[in-house]
Amino acid sequence: MPNLRKLENALPVAPLKIVAMDSASKIGKSVDRYLVDFRKKMDLALKKDPAFQGYMESTYLMDVECPRFGTGEAKAVFHESVRGKDLFILVDVCNNSITYNMNGYTNHMSPDDHYQDLKRIISAATGKARRINVIMPYLYEGRQHKRNTRESLDCAYALEELTAMGVSNIVTFDAHDPRVQNATPLCGFDNFNAYYQFLKALLSSEEDMIIDKDHTVVISPDEGALDRAIYFANVMGVDAGMFYKRRDYSTIVNGKNPIVAHEFLGENIDGKDVIIIDDIISSGESMLDTARQLKKMNAKRIFILATFGQFNNGTEAFDKAYEQCIFDKIITTNLIYTPESVKRKPYYLEADVSKFMAQIIDFMNHDISVSNVMTSTDKIHEVVDKYNKRVGYEINE
Repeated sequence: MPNLRKLENALPVAPLKIVAMDSASKIGKSVDRYLVDFRKKMDLALKKDPAFQGYMESTYLMDVECPRFGTGEAKAVFHESVRGKDLFILVDVCNNSITYNMNGYTNHMSPDDHYQDLKRIISAATGKARRINVIMPYLYEGRQHKRNTRESLDCAYALEELTAMGVSNIVTFDAHDPRVQNATPLCGFDNFNAYYQFLKALLSSEEDMIIDKDHTVVISPDEGALDRAIYFANVMGVDAGMFYKRRDYSTIVNGKNPIVAHEFLGENIDGKDVIIIDDIISSGESMLDTARQLKKMNAKRIFILATFGQFNNGTEAFDKAYEQCIFDKIITTNLIYTPESVKRKPYYLEADVSKFMAQIIDFMNHDISVSNVMTSTDKIHEVVDKYNKRVGYEINE
């Protein structure tokens, strides 16, 4: 646990409680275990201080549910007191595995359904909780963040709505465009990335990589992900490149303009290991097309990293590409739901972000800068250097 001394010298805002909605129950339980473990290591004298009442608990998860009526309508119900608590609500709006019955039919919950349940939880706690914080790893409607023609601004409106309902802080990961926080300038908005967790998963799975400019390159599959690729390349000490997507803007297929061609901008990648990094794997068509282009350019191995592995069209295309040796590994985080069928694939790896999330919650509960839990560039450089030398190499949380 980083900077433990700072936590011991700071009062918590209020007793900590976590609402892990059904969509985020798995990562919520993991986060809870870490928090319980963190606070067991704190100075036991704090247990006698009234200011730390409820500080060390066997669990911080609250008993709450959102039952539904036969019409599909729902309500939020707390089965324990929320008064005076520093409430952290975890929600995964991408979890389509959750179902409910409506008029005799079984419906899978959409992002809209999860968002409505989130608002129900907030409305049930508003006026009673000391503070309400929302942790939404995949930012609801984050891809509809700007207006090009006469269209809705869904993400900005959702953020405004949450603020109006009394939410004090919104925490998200790898937002499609973090500038959407401008919609709520008076509300706390934190956007985190899982670069260290990606690096940990990648280096733990590969024993013979050489991380330097002569052997490894980081590629952005499009211009929108370039900042992400540049940062990851810089902390690893390697070169970066990108593909420019030429689209047919006169045609719309499945809600988007089809890609005509990928144009590569960057240094020679002949014989190098390539890391493709992006925020989302949706259908995967663009990512796989990028990998095919790189293979034609004689890339050695290709590793695909994405914060959110949605796999909206299934994994058939990925299975076929893997059999053709188009790519070697896919790494996504456990921030959103990933089907077990995907996790069993020989090419899939999961980057665990639950400990990082627990650290964020712990420091926010103490009202201390969350920069204390961020992995420093120097630490990543040290890990890469030890990995290359294979001397005393070990990745710690």
